[in-house]
Amino acid sequence: MTGKMNCLLVHPEFSKRSALNYTDVCRIMGAKYPIPPLGLITVAALLPQNWNFKLLDLNTEPLSDHYFEWADIVCTGGMLSQQTGILSIIHKTHQFNKKVVVGGPDPTCQPGIYTEADYLVCGEGENTIPLFLEELDRGVPNGIYSVAGTADLTQTVIPRYDLIRFPDYLMVDIQYSRGCPYQCEFCNVIELFGRKQRAKTCQQVIAELQFLFELGYRGHIFFIDDNFLSNGPPVEALLKELAIWSEKRKYPFYFQAEASINLAGEDRYLQMLKKANFRYLSIGLETVEDEVLKMAQKPQNVHRPFPEIIKKILSYGIVVDASFIMGFDNETSQTATSLMNTIQESGICMAMVGTLYALPNTRLEKRLAGEGRLYDEGTVIRDPSLEIDQMSSGLNFITIRPKSAILKDYISVLTCLYDPVNYFKRITWTGLHLNPCNSYKPGLLHTFRLVRGYFRVMARVGFNRDTGFQFWKLLVIILIKNPKAFETVVSLAAMYLHLAQHSRFICNITLERLKALK
Repeated sequence: MTGKMNCLLVHPEFSKRSALNYTDVCRIMGAKYPIPPLGLITVAALLPQNWNFKLLDLNTEPLSDHYFEWADIVCTGGMLSQQTGILSIIHKTHQFNKKVVVGGPDPTCQPGIYTEADYLVCGEGENTIPLFLEELDRGVPNGIYSVAGTADLTQTVIPRYDLIRFPDYLMVDIQYSRGCPYQCEFCNVIELFGRKQRAKTCQQVIAELQFLFELGYRGHIFFIDDNFLSNGPPVEALLKELAIWSEKRKYPFYFQAEASINLAGEDRYLQMLKKANFRYLSIGLETVEDEVLKMAQKPQNVHRPFPEIIKKILSYGIVVDASFIMGFDNETSQTATSLMNTIQESGICMAMVGTLYALPNTRLEKRLAGEGRLYDEGTVIRDPSLEIDQMSSGLNFITIRPKSAILKDYISVLTCLYDPVNYFKRITWTGLHLNPCNSYKPGLLHTFRLVRGYFRVMARVGFNRDTGFQFWKLLVIILIKNPKAFETVVSLAAMYLHLAQHSRFICNITLERLKALK
């Protein structure tokens, strides 16, 4: 670029009512928010490095005018649930007569909603940001930029992790691959990134970890790939390199990833994950009924004994959290009972259950539109206090089963799962079957924050009328039978503070929807 600019990167706020926005737990542990905005710090690395950058995450600090007064240009974007926030930032930027650049998943899927942006950068930034910069340098006042095809991840840059205030977050995110080889009907990942999985080289990932290490970060790192293990031999090579690199540096990090149950249950992967110091896996189980899975085009989960597989994963020292969906076409009146029983038997503490939502541009949306069952093509958020995510505003189509029956079952599932007795039974099951191998040793400051957090959890959960007995019973059992799992069970007990409150909120919203249906 011929000129130097002040670039403000603004990450829109997620609703405080979102299932994934567990800020109350973050504050117990001395942080403000779970995870930083990897997309925006990657954008910062793709922009001219002679620019000045400031990162403003509205999940950790308020929107302030002085940022906009400083900026020459503003970059923002995000997901569907951030739509209202993105539009608000566009309007705020224009109040200061500055230019705004917008990108990310929702602007890519629904560009028509963001026409007020000066520059709309669709798709993967590695392909489209150069086009935007070329026209910006020539003084072009606005434009929409998109490119057919996908980015070559072996040519990507290291995100600007130096823009993050690490103490604000519980963990840091990193990306190894994009795309997914599967074709689940309801998922928009393959629409955004394709079915051919593309990955960075081992050297690129190690370079990013080394950068974080040199910046002084230590602790939890989350690989946010939609399916971390599905890249075959390349991911096996990466896991081996991770283990070697970590051992040489005395294990400065421990890791988390997303995976499918068919791969997460394979012993060779579990052994490598354990050696590389992975502690958590997030798995999309969706439903426990094979016929429903087949119709949703998720055959990789069919004929999988979930409780046995999750018990095996725990034996390698890895805790599983899972997501589920209700509202598929061929569900029955027994679906809710089967779901509750399987989650309890599997000991899955953090089970996020949502209702089916036809996301823009997915094959589900196209099928439902073709059948005349879709209420509206595309999604415009009209009430951000209620339209938060698929847990609060799913079923945007005419269902096969009566919608009232699905919503009643949904309430019964959430009520059952987050009943304190049931939740703490699942923690106990997890704690008894977990075989931790915690190579990561926290430093003095991190240890202080952990100990302080434990005492705060004990105060809030242990002396609570609803959870006190269950909590102390849990600790006694674990300290006697598997004390190595103490840290994990306390962390899972802390998550109950958020999950129980959130489930009550969702149940209340769902009851209002039931009243409206009647």
